[in-house]
Amino acid sequence: MKGLIRLSYHKVIDASATKPWDRAVFDETHQEFFMQAQFYNQGHIYQTFQELLDNVPNADRLHYQTSRVAMGYLKQLNQLIPDVVNASGMQSLPFTQFKFEILASHMQQKEAHRIAITFYSDLLTWIDTIGNQLLITNGDQREPLQAGNEVSTDLIALQPNLSIWSFQPAGSVNQ
Repeated sequence: MKGLIRLSYHKVIDASATKPWDRAVFDETHQEFFMQAQFYNQGHIYQTFQELLDNVPNADRLHYQTSRVAMGYLKQLNQLIPDVVNASGMQSLPFTQFKFEILASHMQQKEAHRIAITFYSDLLTWIDTIGNQLLITNGDQREPLQAGNEVSTDLIALQPNLSIWSFQPAGSVNQ
């Protein structure tokens, strides 16, 4: 057993999105960005998110203000990280934390809109690595494993934008 980990998955959504969920998040967040940005751009001077950040105090609040429209879509995921599947092709990585950010956007050119959502998995026990796959189980399963008990596991393939966000070695026990 390697230890306890949390994974992060960085999902970028832009105009090339084709999956229905991604497309809906793209459309809704651009619309919300456009609506919210008008408050910061009352003179209609700036066209891009970066121009607003560079020139308007508190424009960085647009990340949060735009993220609110994405909340309903995140609930549709049933607390499972999208795009990351186990060896059976099923989504199985639970998440409760995420970070939303606007990477770029334009008031009039929707195709310039790019957002990122970083999903942080709940705590996992990393048992081993088999080829390019992590053998994991949900939660802290160190005691049952050390006692020789059976636990349900998943194999998650390493892939682009998926990384180990935090790690606690198996010998470290904070109780």
